[in-house]
Amino acid sequence: MGKGFSVDLSGKVALVTGGGGVLCGSMAKALAESGAAVAVADLRKEAADAVAAEIVAAGGKAMGVACNVLERASLDQANTEVEATLGPIDILINGAGGNHPKGTTSKEYLFPEDLAEAVDGVTTFYDLDPDGVQFVFNLNFLGTLLPTQAFTKHMATTGSGTVINISSMNAFTPLTKIPAYSGAKAAISNFTQWLAVHMSKVGVRVNAIAPGFFLTDQNRSLLTQDDGSLTPRGQTIVGQTPMNKFGSADDLVGCLLWLVSEEAAGFVTGTVIPVDGGFSAFSGV
Repeated sequence: MGKGFSVDLSGKVALVTGGGGVLCGSMAKALAESGAAVAVADLRKEAADAVAAEIVAAGGKAMGVACNVLERASLDQANTEVEATLGPIDILINGAGGNHPKGTTSKEYLFPEDLAEAVDGVTTFYDLDPDGVQFVFNLNFLGTLLPTQAFTKHMATTGSGTVINISSMNAFTPLTKIPAYSGAKAAISNFTQWLAVHMSKVGVRVNAIAPGFFLTDQNRSLLTQDDGSLTPRGQTIVGQTPMNKFGSADDLVGCLLWLVSEEAAGFVTGTVIPVDGGFSAFSGV
């Protein structure tokens, strides 16, 4: 994977929610390569098992576990299974999240003509579905808060552990069309800072990574054409990214391993670190 440096996580147990996906699956593999036993947690058990199988085939220690980040009973059951198989959790990666079409507008801007009459297939700000918006907030915010409640009690009791949340460059500057997702990720950044302060007396560090644009199963069809060329939105994004490219899953690994390492980042807590090719720093001029 080409980490570029060595982090020893031997004897540690890590759990990654959303671990069956592209980015979080890569994180799970990186943690395992560094010596951690990894619980790959995902709503889709088959996806979690597939990533765990890759880790085991490469010589690591891992298990797949079914996990619904919005149901505390499911989380508690997952914690019981992981503790019985791998041991208590030392590292939590809150990777589960995502957007929903019902929390998204069709256009970047509201124009006067959009107010004149409804157009089939066009969703304006005034057409946003409250249930869709709530789903996005729940998936991202509650989907981070509830797993943290379920999986960090042992950390707090023993006085050692680390939590990594997944924010977004949307949290710094909201993107057009996705108000629910941008707002939810801003909440994740705020919660990361709050939780870092709250957990500071029990030895648990809390930080967040804010990825820029990475091609995943969720957004590939929005950013690329069938032939691999960029969609208009994809072109806009790359044009606003100073490094002029999308990130790859491996680009998150160095930041992740630095943050979970007590030796390297033991005095780092409450941070939200962009890994975005300069997107959040660029004014467009």
